[in-house]
Amino acid sequence: MSTIALDPSAADISALDPPSALSPRRRAMVLAAMCMALVLVVAGVTMLTNALPMISEDLDLSQTQQTWVVDAYALPFAAFLLIAGALGDRYGRRGALVAGTALFGAGALLSSIASTGSELLAYRALTGLGAALIMPGTLSTITSVFPADKRARAVGVWTGFAMGGGTLGLLGSGVLLRWFWWGSTFVAATAIAVVTLVAIVLTVPSTRATEHVGLDPGGTILSALGIGGLVFGIIEGPEQGWTSGVTVAGLVVGVAALVAFVLWELNARNPLLDPRLFRLPGFGTGAASIFIMFLAMFGFFLVSIQFLQLILGYSPLGAAVGLLPQMLLMTPLAAVAATLSLRFGQRRLTVLGLLIGAVGMAWFATLGADSSYPQFLVGILIVAVGIGLAMTPATTAIVNSLPVAKQGVASAVNDTAREVGAALGVAILGSAFNSAYRSKISPHLSGYNAEIADAAREAPATAFERADELGSVGAPLRRATENAFVSGLHTAVLLSAALLLVGAIYTWWRGPVPVKSGRPADVDELVNDEAELLVPAAAFD
Repeated sequence: MSTIALDPSAADISALDPPSALSPRRRAMVLAAMCMALVLVVAGVTMLTNALPMISEDLDLSQTQQTWVVDAYALPFAAFLLIAGALGDRYGRRGALVAGTALFGAGALLSSIASTGSELLAYRALTGLGAALIMPGTLSTITSVFPADKRARAVGVWTGFAMGGGTLGLLGSGVLLRWFWWGSTFVAATAIAVVTLVAIVLTVPSTRATEHVGLDPGGTILSALGIGGLVFGIIEGPEQGWTSGVTVAGLVVGVAALVAFVLWELNARNPLLDPRLFRLPGFGTGAASIFIMFLAMFGFFLVSIQFLQLILGYSPLGAAVGLLPQMLLMTPLAAVAATLSLRFGQRRLTVLGLLIGAVGMAWFATLGADSSYPQFLVGILIVAVGIGLAMTPATTAIVNSLPVAKQGVASAVNDTAREVGAALGVAILGSAFNSAYRSKISPHLSGYNAEIADAAREAPATAFERADELGSVGAPLRRATENAFVSGLHTAVLLSAALLLVGAIYTWWRGPVPVKSGRPADVDELVNDEAELLVPAAAFD
């Protein structure tokens, strides 16, 4: 019989530091430490996004290379989340958190002194591995430490920081970039990692699983190949061509590896993730919703920051402040959504939030090269309301779909859906933007020499730089670049809106329906019906 080995929160903390023995003050300290670690991980993407224009200019990066710099962190992070969770479960969660935070800090410090794009890619990959060790323990520690009657609120706070952490990273990097060089963002990340490390050591209880945990090397390799192949193919498509051998090979390897991963996990004795869990409505729709939301949001971050800086002319700090209203609205909504989901149902609130988010993304398609910030602000506020309402019930749906003994599975899937969504969001929406941008600007480059034409085709930031160097002669190039940028923006946000709409339809169709007891139907019915199929009966004892 197949059993689930990955269970980062199934550790028997009752033998070490039971939740009932923790004072409210201690639980609050644990929550604060986990939220700090969470912000460190999430801000690791957006801090770099804000600094990309400066890094691109200093290290001479193309638009595709810029996308790879972002995904050099997100890709290993997403690919190794499951195995990292298993390592923490087997050898101790606090140990994994400590090791991950130290590795994250080292990678960030090395990134600050990178002198080439290749060096930065390598150091960002190292940082991503550290993030993978950190992330699984944050949510599962919270759901294990907090009693059932306080868990939803704690998850709401965690979710708020998961969403607001991105904007905090943008704001912090914006402040630094106003007075310092781009490497200062990585130095700041190193300092935060040190503070987080101290908080983890002082507050987080030491836990590990009491039963044997298999590490499933076959599943680890297949999942990493699958995610890596897909992301590689999607990123290289605009650069190499969608029918090129390199692109097709990446996509084929990715799809084949993911199919093999599912088949392997269905027959593995100790799988990283049993695919049959997705037959639970709350589990499946919650993971799908979170995946789509992070795909849409992180892809949007990539293009919105460039819109604020390149089209509206904002500094990195100004761009971060421009996105701040989104966090200020989204973070408290995530906490409130925990209570609303209990009253109106997780499915209804998730669907409503996804639909509102789709409307907000579609609004950005009204932006043009002559648009003002108030028009942009309307869009980010609509998106904030939608994502703020949808994220917490989607996370809660995953957590509530499994018993306490299997909260590690729920946490790992929640984290993986977020990070794979973020990695693919940067890749998919970045590629959509690149394809539309290059298609639009190419016809306007015939009158320029090869060096200027190639530079303008590579990235909008470079095109604007070349236009400025040409003075008045570069005015037509600037206008062409603005129009091409807007074309890429419209393509990316409309794709985001379509994905959020699909997520809403799927969640309404397959989401859990509340029953009279107030618990989701999938907990009361499907877990009982499929318990022996999914996990050993002893796991529920």
